[in-house]
Amino acid sequence: MATAEQLKALIKSHFSNDRERFYTISLQLAAHESKQGHTALAKTLRDIIDKERRESRTNIIPFPGELQGLVLKETPDKLKSAFVMTEQLEKRISRIIHEYKQQGKLKAYGLTHRRKILLSGPPGTGKTMTARVLAGELGLNLYTVQVDRLVTKFMGETSAKLRQIFDLIQSSHGVYLFDEFDAIGAERTMDNDVGEMRRVLNAFLQFIEQDRSDSMIVAATNNPGLLDHALFRRFEDVLHYALPEDEERQTLIRNILGTFIGSRPVWKSILAESRGLSHAEIDQACKDAVKSVILSDGKKVNTALLTQALKERQDSIHKPEK
Repeated sequence: MATAEQLKALIKSHFSNDRERFYTISLQLAAHESKQGHTALAKTLRDIIDKERRESRTNIIPFPGELQGLVLKETPDKLKSAFVMTEQLEKRISRIIHEYKQQGKLKAYGLTHRRKILLSGPPGTGKTMTARVLAGELGLNLYTVQVDRLVTKFMGETSAKLRQIFDLIQSSHGVYLFDEFDAIGAERTMDNDVGEMRRVLNAFLQFIEQDRSDSMIVAATNNPGLLDHALFRRFEDVLHYALPEDEERQTLIRNILGTFIGSRPVWKSILAESRGLSHAEIDQACKDAVKSVILSDGKKVNTALLTQALKERQDSIHKPEK
């Protein structure tokens, strides 16, 4: 039978809507039953988990019609409690959510809620997760606009496609994420700029300023220094993301490993090896360590295994010099 700690962790992850942690603990239960000789039960548990994960992936679908391949629609269930972030960032996101939920009260006084948000920071630090959290907390669909495809696939008609996207923003209430936003938001005076991209940026500036919908518009960029200064005035809030500090990394690792974490982790070594990694890279390293434990019929992720997984992530992002 499952241990008391496993059951508590399973229930906690379910009510906090932390799906990935729920899957991880469920797999641990399956591994535990297998070691107890309950192979049929273990297989049944794994089949249930695999089926659920396959079905959850189908929630992300291309938008039909003329915008197919440019817009992906999903219904996220991520809540703020499942996201490890700084206290300041948590307060800023909570304020956006609170204003959105209380928009009627603000409108009664001639004020508007924050709904045009710019997220900037290194890859893997939680910008896309923030969009999912906003959609999940507000009970809205998330529409991801693939800006890089918008520019490369429809060069010459990008502005027309942008107009269709803003028509969609007006007609279909949701959270709209413009990912890789610097593909269209680059400074108009840059030497490598071309006339087409200047027209696209001018069109975006016009559309976002004229937008009066109830949808939330979120733009994410890894390179805020490349963005045209005029863009910042169009957004009502700008959130900056950074690589996680020691306390954040420790909390993140504990959350991901769950009951897989060893009884005496050497945090000094773990935090030293994880320094400089993003949230996403730490997440992947922890999952690599958990998979190693499951496949070797082990029970816990020890410090040596975790630091090795983190080191592999470090090696993958630091390319050797030629």
